[in-house]
Amino acid sequence: QVQLVESGGGLVQPGGSLRLSCTASGFNLFLYAVTWFRQAPGREREAVACIKQKDEAFTYYSDSVKGRFIISRNRDKNMVFLQMDNVGYEDTAVYSCAIKGDDMALSTRWKAAWMYERWGQGTQVTVSA
Repeated sequence: QVQLVESGGGLVQPGGSLRLSCTASGFNLFLYAVTWFRQAPGREREAVACIKQKDEAFTYYSDSVKGRFIISRNRDKNMVFLQMDNVGYEDTAVYSCAIKGDDMALSTRWKAAWMYERWGQGTQVTVSA
């Protein structure tokens, strides 16, 4: 069964850290570009980090998380991670991973949700003291 499942969300204090996981089953995640999106209540969905297809090091970040979040992948485990450090209240959202089967236009349009062909169900991250 082809599936994307996010995990690792929860409650974290401001300034704390959290690591989200995106686990693929039924297909090889390494063959796909993977982007983490987030959506907070009343706000538009926002792309925060992307890792290129067939790559473990080439990444993109939104200005809102650059320097605080790191996207990475473990090819053997068929997973992509989002390490979130120094979180703030503005990071509270549902985080979802999405995949794209090629890198076409990725450098200029990685933030466009319509580019992605499959999504996970999301995991809630709440930043609260």
